[in-house]
Amino acid sequence: MTDKQKPQPSASATAESADSALHHIVDGFLHFHHEIFPEQEAFFKKLATAQKPRAMFIACADSRIVPELITQSSPGDLFVTRNVGNVVPPYGQMNGGVSTAIEYAVLALGVQHIIICGHSDCGAMRAVLNPASLKKMPTVKAWLHHVEVAKTMVQDNCNCATEAESMHVLTEENVIAQLQHLRTHPSVASRMANGHLFIHGWVYDIETSAIKAYDADKGCFLPLDGTNPIPSATPKARF
Repeated sequence: MTDKQKPQPSASATAESADSALHHIVDGFLHFHHEIFPEQEAFFKKLATAQKPRAMFIACADSRIVPELITQSSPGDLFVTRNVGNVVPPYGQMNGGVSTAIEYAVLALGVQHIIICGHSDCGAMRAVLNPASLKKMPTVKAWLHHVEVAKTMVQDNCNCATEAESMHVLTEENVIAQLQHLRTHPSVASRMANGHLFIHGWVYDIETSAIKAYDADKGCFLPLDGTNPIPSATPKARF
């Protein structure tokens, strides 16, 4: 019996083989190439020479988080950057991929919104609470130093009874910390000051699909439920 003839493993089954995993991905591409793309070829031709995304979306690299799915966005709608812990290094400390992407999104693409999105059950946040787990992952440990301010906020101010509670508070505090880091980027600070750029902090719950958004004026996360004004983390424009 070949791999294709064998029953597909359920989500609770043991991990599929490397060969099966790759075939699943390639089969998905072939389905897109032969079935989906021809139906929307005119749309993709419009995207072939230019992009004008509605927002930049900074998310965790967690495989369960799919920004386009969560927001029901089409190709070209979101300029997405993903990394472990949805981190935004402060300007000048690490001019790497995240900083480069922010500068390009703001100055070259002219995005009007930047969304930093954390999520429930985040492995990066769990690692921050349990640093011994990073003993064999020195680069991850170094990267998560950018979460240190959030960790300190939780340790000093939250009388959390369980790790689950600490995880929840840390996830929110990390989003707030990364928003603060984002504001240190000159291109971001300038565009916010003149009212041309707006920043947002979200936390997505994998189990329920609910999103809470940070409201800077109220200093808390509020449901993104469509019944109330959309919370904003953007300071008031000064120019």
